[in-house]
Amino acid sequence: MMNFGYNGLFGLLILIGDVWAIINILQSAASNEKKLIWIVAVVLLPVLGLIVWFFLGPRDRGA
Repeated sequence: MMNFGYNGLFGLLILIGDVWAIINILQSAASNEKKLIWIVAVVLLPVLGLIVWFFLGPRDRGA
């Protein structure tokens, strides 16, 4: 039987948030170097990278 507790739910929410952040980073109008740096930060530091991106990351969308 599968034990899917709060830790699993928290991990799933972080994964969804990270994927959402990466999609938004790729769609932003930031330079490719900045996009790469943000994506690496989000992938290597999932929770901290997501929080920092949320407050400081690129917001504008590419045309």
